[in-house]
Amino acid sequence: MNNIEPPSKSLKLICCNVFLREACWCVARSPHRIDPEFLELGEHVQPDRLRASLQSRIDAAEASPKTYDAICLLYGLCGNAAVGLQARRTPLVLPRAHDCATILLGSRQRFQEVFGDHPSRPFGSVGYWERGNYFVRTEEGGLQIREGDQFAALVEQYGEDNARYIWESLHGAGDSPEDSQLVFIHVPETTWEGCEACFRERASQQGKTCLRAEGSLTLIRRLLDGDWHPEEFLLVEPGERTVGVYDWTEIIRSQPEA
Repeated sequence: MNNIEPPSKSLKLICCNVFLREACWCVARSPHRIDPEFLELGEHVQPDRLRASLQSRIDAAEASPKTYDAICLLYGLCGNAAVGLQARRTPLVLPRAHDCATILLGSRQRFQEVFGDHPSRPFGSVGYWERGNYFVRTEEGGLQIREGDQFAALVEQYGEDNARYIWESLHGAGDSPEDSQLVFIHVPETTWEGCEACFRERASQQGKTCLRAEGSLTLIRRLLDGDWHPEEFLLVEPGERTVGVYDWTEIIRSQPEA
């Protein structure tokens, strides 16, 4: 009789429900035992509240009778909501991503291919259509608040003039014809037939054109498979907290808690 090895890791997943379909697809295929918990889409509109909510769930997971090898966060920086999170006894793992577009596209490199010099272009996905009161991530959906929060952090760290230069280097300056374009991120494993057509119709009603970008489950699968390459994921060891970097490569790092 063959011996069957149990899953090698026990993981807690704390995840925005914009990824609910994608996360469930990957949880079902992971070799590890995963306990998922989903938070409502839209919490990024109030980053301080989202940060507190994330920390409370991290602390609750650590206080649970279960012992986890790691707590996985399926969030990007999300308006600084992921900055200042503390790992007390259990390592935290999260993708190096500014927001969910990078996660849905599968890599930072893919994000730059799709969004190029216009990284604030509105985008949507099946998760935004199903879980939000808006079908696309726009300034009305919290982007403006998110950007203001990040810009304030840059001012505090570098001064206003340098912060403005860094911001415009990352996000561009001024309007362009591309502001009338929306991006639908299509993840073939998890979309439903007709979702993109609904998205395009709503975009047309708003006088906007729709671009399609092929998404990828690569980052989500690697997170839940325990494939945590340091170029793609930040591992926060117990006694450390997260710190924002706000570039296009490192994005977020950890440092010992003061």
